[in-house]
Amino acid sequence: MLDDLLASFAQKHHIEGLTAPSLIALSEGRNEYSFNKAKRFLKFQRRINSELLKHRVITDNHYTEWFEHGEQNLAQIKAFIIQFSVFSNQFLIAQLHKMIHADTLESMRASKEILANEIGVRFKSTRHSGGGKNLGSTEGSVEGGTFHFGAGHFEWLYNLALKLGISFTEIGQPKHGTKPTLFFCDELIRLYGGDNYQASQAASYAVENWAAAGFWGQLIKGFHLFNERNGTDLPLGFFIWHDRLECQHAAHTQEELEELYFTLELDEDSFIRYGNEMLDGVAAFWDGLDEQRRKLAAVH
Repeated sequence: MLDDLLASFAQKHHIEGLTAPSLIALSEGRNEYSFNKAKRFLKFQRRINSELLKHRVITDNHYTEWFEHGEQNLAQIKAFIIQFSVFSNQFLIAQLHKMIHADTLESMRASKEILANEIGVRFKSTRHSGGGKNLGSTEGSVEGGTFHFGAGHFEWLYNLALKLGISFTEIGQPKHGTKPTLFFCDELIRLYGGDNYQASQAASYAVENWAAAGFWGQLIKGFHLFNERNGTDLPLGFFIWHDRLECQHAAHTQEELEELYFTLELDEDSFIRYGNEMLDGVAAFWDGLDEQRRKLAAVH
C-alpha cells in the first residue's frame, strides 16, 4: 500500500526514480528536501549513470569474464588468491581510516560495523538472511554479536589457500602484492578512507556499485567449474558470502547518495571525478591480475 502511495506521489510531482526514503521525506515536507532539488538530483543521477557507472571495470572486466569459464590452471588460481588476500587485508586499513574520518557518530558506527564484521564479529539478525550457518548472516548488526576467530573474512581465504598448498606466510602481507594490487590498496586508503568527506562518499558509492555489478558471481562460477574439472573441493565461503551481501548493499548505497545530495551541498563534478579515480584504482587491480594470468598461462 505504501509503495503504491509513493509511486503515485512520485508520478504526480514528476520525480520518478527516487528511493522510498527520499520520497517519504519529500511528502513530509522536511526542511532540506525540495522538489527542485529532487529534480536536480535526478538530472545528476543521469550524469552518474553515463559518466561513472559505465566505467569499464563495471561493464567490461576482462579478467572476471575469463575467470568465470573455469579454465584456470593451478598457478593462476594460486596467484589470484594471493593477490586477493593482500587486498582483503589492506581493506581493513582503508576501513579503519574511513571510520576515523567519519563526520558523524552514525557514520563512524556504520564503518565500525563493517570493520568489526571483517575481523570476525558476526552480524546478529532477527531473521535468517541466507548467509549459511558457517558464514553467518549478511545483515543485522554487530551490536550483541559474537566474535569468532574463524569468522574473520581473511581466515576464510586462508582456508582456501591451505587447500592449494599455500602457507599463511605466503598470503595477505603487502610484500606479496604486485604493483597494481598495491596501487589499488593505496587508492582505497587515499579515497575511500580519506579525510575528504565528499571524496570518501564518492569512492564508497563507486566501490559499492562495482561490488554489486556481478563480479562475485563470475568468480564463484569460475571456482565451481575449476573444482569440477580438477576434482577439488575449494571452500568458497568468502566469495559466496560477499556475493549475497552485495545484493543487499546496492539499494542502501543509492539511498545514502540521495540523503547526501539533499542534506549537503554536493560538488557534482568532484563526486564524479573522485568516483572515477576510485574505479581506475579498481581497474588497475584487475588489469594486473589479467596480465599476471597471461604470463602464467603455460605454467602447470
